Amino acid sequence: MQLIIVESPHKAKTIEKFLKGDYKVDASKGHIRDLPVNYMGINLAKNFEPVYVIAPEKKNDIKRLQEQAKKAENVFLATDPDREGEAISWHLAEVLGLDENKPNRIEFNEISEKAVKNALANPRKIDKNLVDAQQARRVLDRIVGYSISPVASSRLNESLSAGRVQSVALKMVVDREREISAFVPQEYWNIKAEVNPNGKSAFKVLLIEKAGKKFKPKNSEEATAVETELKTAQFFVKSVKRSVVKSHAPAPFITSTLQQDGSMKLNISAPQVMQIAQRLYEGIETPNGHIALITYMRTDSVRVSAEAQQSALKYIKENYGEDYAPSKPNFYKSKGDAQDAHEAIRPIDIRRTPESMEKYLDKNQFRLYKLIYERFIASQMSEAKYDSMVVEVGANDYAFRTSGKTLLFKGYTVVYDDTKKEEDEESGNALLPNLIDGELLNLKNLLKEQKFTKPPVRYTEATLIKHMEEKGIGRPSTYATIMAKLSDKKREYVRKEKKYLVPNDISYSLIDFLVKYFANIMDISFTARMEKALDDIGEGGKDWQRLIAEFYVPFEKQIVNSKLTDIKCEKCGSPMYINSGKYGNYYSCSNYPNCQNIKAVNGKTNIPTDRVCEKCGGIMVEREGKFGKFLACANYPKCKNTISLTESVGTCPDCGKPTKKMMSKSGKPFYGCSNYPNCKFMSWDEPTGKKCSVCGAYTIIVDNKEVCSNKKCETNGK
Repeated sequence: MQLIIVESPHKAKTIEKFLKGDYKVDASKGHIRDLPVNYMGINLAKNFEPVYVIAPEKKNDIKRLQEQAKKAENVFLATDPDREGEAISWHLAEVLGLDENKPNRIEFNEISEKAVKNALANPRKIDKNLVDAQQARRVLDRIVGYSISPVASSRLNESLSAGRVQSVALKMVVDREREISAFVPQEYWNIKAEVNPNGKSAFKVLLIEKAGKKFKPKNSEEATAVETELKTAQFFVKSVKRSVVKSHAPAPFITSTLQQDGSMKLNISAPQVMQIAQRLYEGIETPNGHIALITYMRTDSVRVSAEAQQSALKYIKENYGEDYAPSKPNFYKSKGDAQDAHEAIRPIDIRRTPESMEKYLDKNQFRLYKLIYERFIASQMSEAKYDSMVVEVGANDYAFRTSGKTLLFKGYTVVYDDTKKEEDEESGNALLPNLIDGELLNLKNLLKEQKFTKPPVRYTEATLIKHMEEKGIGRPSTYATIMAKLSDKKREYVRKEKKYLVPNDISYSLIDFLVKYFANIMDISFTARMEKALDDIGEGGKDWQRLIAEFYVPFEKQIVNSKLTDIKCEKCGSPMYINSGKYGNYYSCSNYPNCQNIKAVNGKTNIPTDRVCEKCGGIMVEREGKFGKFLACANYPKCKNTISLTESVGTCPDCGKPTKKMMSKSGKPFYGCSNYPNCKFMSWDEPTGKKCSVCGAYTIIVDNKEVCSNKKCETNGK
């Protein structure tokens, strides 16, 4: 028996359809071991060695895979074809006890019979460089996140998270919002002239220059003066430029452009786009079994296989005509920093049109598949052609301009129209009369309109991803995760107003804190350089632990500085650090170990005491709940011992025991018997323990006077 291990059960179903006989396909269901959830999991003293743990819910999967591996003649690891997939294969090999020097790793960019069988015919060893690149990224992000987040939380008194890339992305959103808030609109005026040559139709031109320099009137007075001068001026055609403009088809999708178009055209968030694309890649259920529809969706390459290209060209000629197929196939160049490990995102089989698959897909699966399909077809089609005309009109020292563009040949736009419908004040795209240089024009009308400059536009998910990619921040495979963290419901650093990202109040404080204490991490160029260094590890060019060490030495000092406060230790006068531990936030003296003073940050802080739990011997920590202060065992929930520290005030009139001043859920103080639950007396006012001599109700203290608690008692009327 030959065992193939993939990540997803859906993927396993699709692959099993292609393989007959001696092959068994099983799924790891993602990671089988990972860094721990509740602590950093990096051994800083041992060369930044990661501590991997197996989650309890994964034990049954591992047991099943181990039993299968023992029976198998060969085990092939077919996890996703990226760095994370390579790392999962390495973890599988370690846990299952496979020989890492044996060629047991296979990969394919598409789940098709040809691709899977080709991969099985060409197994390779696990690429340790790719594994190290993934480990380095995870270790670096863990160190940054688990070191900065507690400090930020304690300094800002909020539960916060900070990340190496996530926080830089948030800074971009915050910086843009601050630009918008600081923006001061500048007034300007547009002046348009409606002119026509003798015997020809009229058209409008926009004022753009004066004396050869860009010009717009700044106010009403200046606009009126220009208008007065132009009313008596002779208008004429300065120049006419005609040309055929060609628009080349866009490249097929890569991860980042798929997320951008999914957001803009389909109004689907980046995380949703990737979830849907994952399902289209792994396969969907049809009467003919599981069928995979697209190639791998995590890629930064626009490369297309010759076979897929020829299939597309044949389809284009058959369905749109010879004119829509270019004379030479279209090729696209990937960005310089692209890994180019896989093809672009495209349909596996061009014959599976979106319409033919619609009944097997849900609404968003169909919409995304249609987007991917049409973008790929368009990428292999001829250019669109336009008849373009730009006219400049003169009058005294002033120059006006207009332009027109007429579609001559639809080309790729017949399938995928990516033209941006942006406002262009110089272009009306209207039909213009046949004009010649120097031709005189009649002025029919002058129009002036007050305008104001506009502030920068807020980011959308699509534009934020685009700018992150342009600046080299993060990698395409991480963008969806970053967008999800920014909008995380638990913290919600940004909210969406329509489609725009707006930072919430806490984001400003968090970014200011990070910029103050971790300026290098928040610097875009530093982040981009670090991304490049992490990429170099995957190519075998750098030792990953050395890279982490070079980063960590100065970073450790930044962490220490970020904890230092202006609070002085009352015992020795040294400044105090603010710390976040398992007991909450507290101050500790920077003169430790000479001075071991610690104190609460606020009344609700849980800090350790020197008192020992009489039930289990653990440390008692001081806490504050809705009923006041108390000591609780640090070994909770194993030990639930508590000791009340609540102030005893008043006397219970029912049993004579002391009453305790406590706080209700609404924040209003009340007095409850310390003998609860044996005695359930409570009062909103301090009880004296005495009874009223007139009506027998208990008496209370109000404004330092003893009065009856019965408001109807005749003693209250005196």
